[in-house]
Amino acid sequence: MSSPLRAAFLSLSLLLVTITALAGTPRAEHVFIVSFDGGKPAVIAQSEMPVLKAMAAEGAHTWVAQTIMPSITLPSHTSMLTGVTPAKHHILWNDWKPELGLVKVPTIFSLAKEHGFTTAMFVGKVKFRHLDLPGTVDAFVFPLPHDLPADAQAAEKSKVEARPVAEAFASALAGGFKPNLCFIHFSDTDTAGHKYGWGSPEQIKAFADCDAALKIIMDAIRKAGLTDSSVVILTADHGGHDKTHGLAIPDDLNIPWIVWGKGVKPHLELTTPISTCDTAATALWLLNIPVPADFDGKPATSAFE
Repeated sequence: MSSPLRAAFLSLSLLLVTITALAGTPRAEHVFIVSFDGGKPAVIAQSEMPVLKAMAAEGAHTWVAQTIMPSITLPSHTSMLTGVTPAKHHILWNDWKPELGLVKVPTIFSLAKEHGFTTAMFVGKVKFRHLDLPGTVDAFVFPLPHDLPADAQAAEKSKVEARPVAEAFASALAGGFKPNLCFIHFSDTDTAGHKYGWGSPEQIKAFADCDAALKIIMDAIRKAGLTDSSVVILTADHGGHDKTHGLAIPDDLNIPWIVWGKGVKPHLELTTPISTCDTAATALWLLNIPVPADFDGKPATSAFE
């Protein structure tokens, strides 16, 4: 091989290696999904939530993203974290029912683990254990100060408020655990909605409490040195009306969808329709994991540079 030809061959080889390396580079090294259970946008608008509202203003957002039917906690979060509707994931119940087993489709955590990423879930309701497929979640944290009751029905009533969930997350980061993909769930707002009503003074206070917990999350991310390499998605599983939810009406179906962090277009109100299944697809896209062909969600690429 002549010297010029050899040089050209080496240049082409280096180019291919570079392209391959770039193709495997995550767009963000860390993706944090924070869900405000029962996070009706109209009530958020009435609530003192300076952290969430600042992130919405600084990043990209829509207040009319859509959840699935039935618009209830476990089916909705399963769609959020699997990228498919209940017709495919078959989680139609809304309680902790260990006899029904685990979700039968891959979650974003299982897909992330296949690509060597670390994963975590910090949750306020035990029912999320239905999504904890073996070997897919490096840390599943439901921070109760005591063991769950043996009776499943009693265990289902065990809930943890946002602050201890956020503090458990902050403690993990301070201890050196920095998951690439992490889901964080705040239950307070849904609990208050069912007890006092959506938009009640008690629920508005619960939203403020959850915003204070969000500040703990964001402070922990900053202290861990992850701000510049992270994307945070703030969303919800459903809205609500009166003291309930689950209907195919805007009050129940409309959810917030806010994305903030690395590569996010600033000060953008999203006009492209967003569904809760898009959260899963966007998280995978950010980590440069191929989005499965059977996903019902699509990456919200319009939110990014």
